[in-house]
Amino acid sequence: MSDPPILEVEDVAKRFGGVRAVDGASFSVARGSITALIGPNGAGKSSLFNVVTGFERPDGGAVRYDGRSIYRLPPYAIARRGMVRTFQLTKTLSVMTVLDNMLLAAPRHPGERLGGSLVFAAAARRREREAREHALSLLATFALAEMANEYAGTLSGGQRKLLELARALMLEPRLVLLDEPLAGVNPTLGRRLLEHIEQLRADDGTTFLFVEHDMEVVMNHSDRVIVMAAGRVIADGEPQAVRRDEAVIEAYLGAHA
Repeated sequence: MSDPPILEVEDVAKRFGGVRAVDGASFSVARGSITALIGPNGAGKSSLFNVVTGFERPDGGAVRYDGRSIYRLPPYAIARRGMVRTFQLTKTLSVMTVLDNMLLAAPRHPGERLGGSLVFAAAARRREREAREHALSLLATFALAEMANEYAGTLSGGQRKLLELARALMLEPRLVLLDEPLAGVNPTLGRRLLEHIEQLRADDGTTFLFVEHDMEVVMNHSDRVIVMAAGRVIADGEPQAVRRDEAVIEAYLGAHA
C-alpha cells in the first residue's frame, strides 16, 4: 500500500474582484516526489502557491498537509509544520549579511528566548554553533560561502534566488514549494541547484513542488507534471504523457511538444 500524499489540494478557489485566479483546482503531491506545476502566464500558479502556503486566504476548497488541514492557517504556522516556500520575486533582507539572513531561519535558535539562553548558556552556545555550521554548509552548496559576511543587497538576482532556497532549507522542511527557482540564475548555478534538490530527495526524502517555464528542466527533473490553465488543473501525470496531452498542447506547450 502506497503512502498517503504529503499535500492534497481539493477544489481550491481564489478570487480577486471578478477575476477567478484559482477556479476549483485539485491535485495531490506524493511524498518524496519532485513535482512540476506548469501553465501559461496568468494560469493561477503563483496564486495557488499563495493560498496553499497561507499568504492568501482562499474563497473555498480544502488544503491538507501531511494528513491535517492547513486551511487558512497563517504562513508561520504552516512553515513550522514543515512546509516552506520561495517566491518568484526574492525576499531577502538586504541590510543584513548573507549569514544573518540564514541564521534568522534557524529553528530553535537560542535568541528566540532570552531567558532560556541565560539559564542554559552552554546549550544555547552549542545550538548557535550548530546553526552557524549548518548555514555555512548550505551556503557552500550554493557557492555563496565566500559572500557570507557581505550584505545580502550586494548579491545578484540569481544569487538572491539561491540564498532564498538555502534559507528555506535551514528550516529542515519535508515539503518545499519553489516559485520559478531558476529565473535569473546562471546555467552553472542552476545545474547545482537542481542537483542539490535531487540529492535532498534521495538523502532525506524531501518533497519538492516547483513552478517552472523551462520545459527541458520540467521534463528531465520531475517525476510528475501538473498543468494549470485559467485557474484549473487540466492535466496531471508523468512528464512524457503530459507532453503528448492534446489539452496541454493547445493551452501551453505548443511548439515545445
